[in-house]
This record gives sequence, C-alpha cells and structure tokens, in this order.
Amino acid sequence: QVQLVESGGGLVQAGGSLRLSCAASGRTFSLYTMGWFRQAPGKEREFVASIHWSAGSTRYADSVKGRFTVSKDNAKNTEYLQMNRLKPEDTAVYYCAARPPNSGGAWPYWGQGTQVTVSS
Repeated sequence: QVQLVESGGGLVQAGGSLRLSCAASGRTFSLYTMGWFRQAPGKEREFVASIHWSAGSTRYADSVKGRFTVSKDNAKNTEYLQMNRLKPEDTAVYYCAARPPNSGGAWPYWGQGTQVTVSS
C-alpha cells in the first residue's frame, strides 16, 4: 500500500520561503510521477508541480514557475517542494500525490496535506 506523508508547512510572511517534504513508502516508485497539488479555501484542488521519479523531468503550474522547485531524493524516497518568494495567494493546503505508469493520468495516491499560510 502506497503511503505519502507530507511535512514542512507553516506560517510565513510574504516574500519568505518554505520547503515541503513528502516521504513515500510501500512501493517501488521508479516509474511513478510524484506531484504537488494545493487547495485554497473555497477553491478546487489545483496542480502545482510534478517530477518523474526516474527521469527527473519536471512540470510546473504557470502561477509558481520561477518561484517553486520540485526535487527528489531517491535514497530517502522523498519528494520536496521548495517554495520561494511566497505570496498570500499561495495560502492553501498542499498535498503530495503519486501517479503510477499507465494510470491514464489519474492520481490515485494522496497524502493527508499540510497547511501553508502566507501573511501579507
């Protein structure tokens, strides 16, 4: 069973930085894509960034390009989201997700979420 556990959220002032971590277990993730999503109050969950576990290829939402960086540590089975120059509109619950190959684009595995609050 895949387990994803996020950590690293918190309260930060606008312009500050935070690093989120996602510890993955329960499977060999070499062919998986790992992603970050977020959900702000009253809004739908949205894609933030993703990274392919083996290839290392990355994708970002336009709203975070140039400010956020997704990375991974294969030895620790951990994915990271470095968030710089944070804005109040980045306030949301951030979720780690995993997408296996041949999933048809679905993200079946999710963490519990971690709150990020950016004050102005």
